[in-house]
Amino acid sequence: MSSEIGDSLCWYVVHTHLKQEERTSSNLQTLQQLETLSPKLRVDKYNQFTGQLSQGIKALFPGYIFARFRFNKSYHRIRFTRGVHSLVMFNSNPTPVDDEIIELIRSRVGEDGFVKTTEELKPGDAVVIKDGRFKDLCGVFESGMADSDRVRILLNTVSFQAHVVVNRALVSKVSQDERSGGLYVH
Repeated sequence: MSSEIGDSLCWYVVHTHLKQEERTSSNLQTLQQLETLSPKLRVDKYNQFTGQLSQGIKALFPGYIFARFRFNKSYHRIRFTRGVHSLVMFNSNPTPVDDEIIELIRSRVGEDGFVKTTEELKPGDAVVIKDGRFKDLCGVFESGMADSDRVRILLNTVSFQAHVVVNRALVSKVSQDERSGGLYVH
């Protein structure tokens, strides 16, 4: 590793112990005074017994966080910080992460502190329902509902068409490959 990179303030990927992303990030911030990034997602999960959606939080990159430091100065302290498993390296050399990647991730973080990952849906887009009582049914996105996380979809099945309203979290866009692979029924 060049001395120039080792003395530069760079972002690195820190491998954490299982489900210790927040603890590791907090320890690196408070004990080592490092800038960290531990992006989180708000996830909706369908309860098949109650039919209700519940919200949870999970790491965008489970088992990994980003930390910004000077490798030559801080590596030995960091590797012994509670929650740290190791630093991601290639060929036994630390691999800095480009600032642009960190900024891209930060640009996707909303005011609520969670990364926005839902793709934009436009009327006419092919979609599949990922969970719930209509799981695996395909259809065409018609519209979002005003002031709601619900969407209206036209379902197409064998000799039957129906409009359904489902929670937006249960719907994902069908790619062109999935359409041509036979998953999409129109």
